[in-house]
Amino acid sequence: MSNDPYKVLGATKGTPQADIKKAYRKLAKTLHPDLHPGDKTKEAEFQAVAAAYDIIGDADKRKRFDAGEIDASGQERPERQYYRQQTRADPQGRYESRAGYEDFDDLSGVFSGMFGPNARAQGYAARGADVRYHLDVSFMDAAKGGKRAVPLPDGSAIDLNIPAGVRDGQTLRLRGKGQPGMGGGPTGDAYVEIGVQAHPIFTRDGNDIEVEVPIGFDEAILGAKIEVPTLSGKVSMGVPKGASSGQRLRLKGKGIAPANGTPGDQFVRLKIVAPAKPDAEMEEIAQRWRDHTTEDPRAALWRAL
Repeated sequence: MSNDPYKVLGATKGTPQADIKKAYRKLAKTLHPDLHPGDKTKEAEFQAVAAAYDIIGDADKRKRFDAGEIDASGQERPERQYYRQQTRADPQGRYESRAGYEDFDDLSGVFSGMFGPNARAQGYAARGADVRYHLDVSFMDAAKGGKRAVPLPDGSAIDLNIPAGVRDGQTLRLRGKGQPGMGGGPTGDAYVEIGVQAHPIFTRDGNDIEVEVPIGFDEAILGAKIEVPTLSGKVSMGVPKGASSGQRLRLKGKGIAPANGTPGDQFVRLKIVAPAKPDAEMEEIAQRWRDHTTEDPRAALWRAL
């Protein structure tokens, strides 16, 4: 696989930043080691994709890479210096220093300061590059928090604490888990972008959640006490008499309780479900209702037009 981050992600220098993010997420989901246990080839491809996104997924790093200031691994490129940039010619063709020798009373002191044991103190240490990963988590782990292992490029893994209420696309920072520094510089950080998987019955809106719950014809007409699922288990809820499909009932404080902030609510959307095979008695009741009622169930629909 190419080490050009653009080629790794199937992008070009003109690709918008948002499209680079989409390309990375698509590849990361396809190549994630959890989907290919024991496949070293896929693992290496996943690591290459993560490393590429670390460079061009960050707008500032991308500019520096495009300008040739850093390489594909995020390391600083040595600045090119030419002798003619430091000198000028005299009429006889000789070259002399622009700065003059008076600036270099002790050349040995200069070079020892640059390359000797005091190099770090002189500011020549370089911070390690940051790295980026993508991690898919379940809806429940995102809502309630948990721990997941994040595979690292060297084959090891680190445990990531997922805070309750984390959102799809949110990025978590792991200090000191990036690439090592140079010249005694500090280690870079790791950034983990979270992808939240869909849930079969719950949907999320901020810290509120919603679930559709079926009720019977008799429960809608007469009212009832029913059990509904929540993030913390089953709870009892009252259905009022004359309930309609689409009606929303609120369970206060039963939404997502974020690590920091106020818990949301749970909304229960009712759905009246008729029997698959109504018996003769139910058909007779329905027929009597049809013969005597003057109520139009679609009246509100026509009024809205």
